[in-house]
Amino acid sequence: MENPKLYPAFHDLVCERYSCRNYTSEPVSRETILSILEAARLAPSACNRQPWKFIVIENDSPLKKNVIEAYDRPWVADIQAFIIACGIHDDAWHRSDGKDHTDIDVAIAVEHICLAAAALGLGSCWICNFDVNKITEALSLPDGVEPIAIIPLGYPQPTEKTPRKIRKQMDEIVAWGKF
Repeated sequence: MENPKLYPAFHDLVCERYSCRNYTSEPVSRETILSILEAARLAPSACNRQPWKFIVIENDSPLKKNVIEAYDRPWVADIQAFIIACGIHDDAWHRSDGKDHTDIDVAIAVEHICLAAAALGLGSCWICNFDVNKITEALSLPDGVEPIAIIPLGYPQPTEKTPRKIRKQMDEIVAWGKF
């Protein structure tokens, strides 16, 4: 089944955005970071609770070494800026069965960050496999505030190409009516 094209510019952006792991050393301006964070600020959340805080770690910050230690991979050493997306569980909406929507709300905002970065010509990557305790301690996060994702930001190396996306077919992920 052929998928109808979304708004062409948005469709192209979604197709071109990928998890970049190869960046230049070109600095990312604070103005650019704030523009990207504006997209997160405008992201929807359950009952508009906005249970998030975004901590920016720029290249010259002494905290950068803590981020690198929490996710010890060679490719992050030269990242120009990181956004640490934190969830504030006490601020989140909780469904009547107790389901906490913090992770869902923060995930929506993080994807807004990644798409905004791509729209501005920057690369990004979701990092979720990191040492939570190291980040929590380094950033002095209070109880109830959880670091959920680290998002590196930077300009992709000119040799970078959008990798081929391998995704399930529409009929594998969509059911009309019942499962």
